[in-house]
Formats: sequence, C-alpha cells, structure tokens
Amino acid sequence: MEYLPLFHNLKGRTVLIVGGGEIALRKARLLSEAGARLRVVAPSIEAQLVELVHAGAGECLDRGYARQDLQGCVLAIAATDDEPLNATVSQHANALGVPVNVVDSPQLCSVIFPAIVDRSPLVVAVSSGGDAPVLARLIRARIETWIPAAYGQLAGLAKQFRAQVKARFANVQQRRVFWEEVFQGPIAEQALAGRTAEAERLLAEKLAGAAPKALGEVYLVGAGPGDPDLLTFRALRLMQQADVVLYDRLVAPAIIDLCRRDADRIYVGKQRADHAVPQEQINQQLVTLAKQGKRVLRLKGGDPFIFGRGGEEIEELAAHGVPFQVVPGITAASGCAAYAGIPLTHRDHAQSVRFVTGHLKDGSCDLPWSELAAPAQTLVFYMGLVGLPVICQQLIAHGRSAETPAALVQQGTTSNQRVFTATLGTLAGRIAQEDVQAPTLLIVGEVVQLREKLAWFEGAQAACR
Repeated sequence: MEYLPLFHNLKGRTVLIVGGGEIALRKARLLSEAGARLRVVAPSIEAQLVELVHAGAGECLDRGYARQDLQGCVLAIAATDDEPLNATVSQHANALGVPVNVVDSPQLCSVIFPAIVDRSPLVVAVSSGGDAPVLARLIRARIETWIPAAYGQLAGLAKQFRAQVKARFANVQQRRVFWEEVFQGPIAEQALAGRTAEAERLLAEKLAGAAPKALGEVYLVGAGPGDPDLLTFRALRLMQQADVVLYDRLVAPAIIDLCRRDADRIYVGKQRADHAVPQEQINQQLVTLAKQGKRVLRLKGGDPFIFGRGGEEIEELAAHGVPFQVVPGITAASGCAAYAGIPLTHRDHAQSVRFVTGHLKDGSCDLPWSELAAPAQTLVFYMGLVGLPVICQQLIAHGRSAETPAALVQQGTTSNQRVFTATLGTLAGRIAQEDVQAPTLLIVGEVVQLREKLAWFEGAQAACR
C-alpha cells in the first residue's frame, strides 16, 4: 500500500490554497465542507471562490505565492497551471512538514484527495494512489448506488447511543455483536425508511432489555475456486464479522485479504500426504474457539460440501452444541470449467456429470472404473494431478476410448490459469513435460472439444495486460 488512508479533522484549522481558478474552487468547496479555514493566494481569484472563503472566515491574498503563506497551515494545496510554482509549493511544504497536495501531479504530493461518498457521519473514500483517478471516481459512483443517503441517519443514530452502549457492555465483543444486530435488523430498517423517532425508540428498548449474548458461532464458508468476484454477498458479510479465520491452502490470498483486518488468521492447509494440522485437530479447534465466545470463520476453497470435508467439521460442531452456518461456494468443477470454456453438460455430448476425488482417504485411487467409463457423461476429477497416469490408464482399460478429449485446468479462475488439452491417451505424457502448479482439475469427456471455440478467459486476461 503506497498511501495510508486517514481521515483528518480540519474544523477551524487553516488550509493554504495556491491558485484562484476553477480547480482551486473545487478543492475549496470540499475543504469548506470539512470546516477548514481557507487561505487562498493568487494574483487573480474567481468571485465564487472569494465568496466561499469569506463565508468561512478565511482570507484571500491577491498576489503571488510566498513561502511565509505556509505559516500556521495544516495542509497545502497547489492548484495552478504553473508547474514550477506547484513544485516550489510542494518543496516548501515538505520542508516544513506540512502535508501537501499538488493537483494532477502525484509525484509532488505527500497526500492525495480520494473520491468521496459522503453520508455524514458515514464517509467512504476511494483512491488509486493518484494513478487512476477516473477509475476511483467510477468505483465511487458504484458505491453511491449501494449506500443510500439514509445511511447517514443510521450512523447518526449510532453516534447518539454510542456512549450508552459502551456503558452497558464492558466487553468489546458484546458491543460489536450488539451493533451488528442493530445495523442488520428492524432498527436499521426504520432509520433507513426515515422513521428516525421510531428507530430511536426501538434502540432504547433494545438497550434497556439487552442481555449479553452467547457469541460463539462457526461460519463454514466456501471461498470459490480463486477469483474473489465469485464470492457470495453472504460470504463477504460473514468474512467481515469473524474474529478468527481458519483457512485452507486452496484459498487465494486475495480472498483472505477480504476478511476483517483485525481477525486472527490461522493456516490449516493440507496437501497430499502433508497436513499442516490434522483434520481431527481442526475440528476440535473450531469447537474450542467457538466456546470461547468467538465468531469463527472456516474458509475453504471451492464449496465446503464438495470434497471439502465440511460435513466432518459440522458433525463435530453439532455434537458439541456449537451453532454454525454454512455458506456454499462455487465449486472448482463449475468455476474452472466455466473459465476454461468447457460446459460440463451439453445435450449433444454429455447428459450427466460426475465429480470424483482423485485419491481416497487411504491415499489410493481405487474407484468404480466401469461406471466412470460409461459414455455420454463428463468426469471431473479433484486432486487428480498425481494420479493422472493411473486415471487415464484405468478409464481406457475399462472401455473409455483413448481418443476421448481431456483437459487439465491449473489454478482456474485466477490470473495464473492454464488449460492443457489432449486425449486420455496423450494427456499424461503432455503434462509430464509441463511445469504444472497445483491446484488442478481434470475434466474428461466430449465436452472438452468445445473449448476450442468457447474459451474466453485467457484471451480476456491477455487483452488486459
């Protein structure tokens, strides 16, 4: 992160603006809304800017910039079309330790202005570090549609009751859960509908009768195959609520970064024959953490109920009376196949699809090969990279044609996605010559031949580079 986002209290504090044109006016309006006292310096100052400055008890200096203009200022803005002058203001401000922003010159800035969604007291800021301000504004426009203006009233309600809630609940966990219930229940609905008085009444009643809640709970969440955009809204909400995160090897770092930043993160990943933490220990850890009153996020790649051992984990939770929620995710089969341009079913090629694990609990690859070799079906093998030669050999030995199309998808849905296509008779040999990185997914069936005309993701990625 190149810039650390901070929110500054400028009420009654002096801010220097060098420049008197339209750009300076735009900055002045924003600073004025924040309560700053403006000092504008320029040989010529627009009438609207003069009016704005005087309305805020600021001062307009109709002359060129001088170094002493920075005295007593907590922020400096250079908003002229004179690049040497802008550079001089930046140099002087940095020498004095005064934060400085130079319009359209990020290399001269020690601070930058974000794109702002103002729902005061709720404020959302979006920044590209000065590299792509138009993109930041477009993202802000999207956020504007997601956060109605009434959210400011909801935040104001929280401000009104904040001290009372803090006095009522000494435990920060209890306070956090209390507010989450407020912001996601009927109280919030009343505030967002503009019925502020009713929202206040309901909140006062809840506060008066509130009792500490048993906080412990486990969220079993599917993180999908890798692309963060494939997460569900529910998954994102719970990821932001959890106090502790237990995550697998297959969960992409970009997805882990979406979890609450102050949550404890515990890696419990597994590889073939190499489990960082035994499954039984993971199960017990979930129980222990939840009984400590923590909200525990069990984050799994793909879908937790498809070769994710999610059933084993919630069995343990149920046996100990620990409440839990399950949030399905896009399984690797559907996600990787879609991004590879391979439909898993197609009325001309496959009327069914089977999901198969590439190795069993005991490490073997002993599968019902005769059933798997049946025609007109698509086979998807999870964790099949190591056993690929055996899988291909057995399918051929049990009647599947050696010319059957097959594909191995590496790190599907991510920027590292690669797709290797061949036949059952040739795929193992081809993969042996490639540097293939797990995780992988093996797809077998006539549908694979459709990739030639349906592949889209790799091309889109290349076009973006």
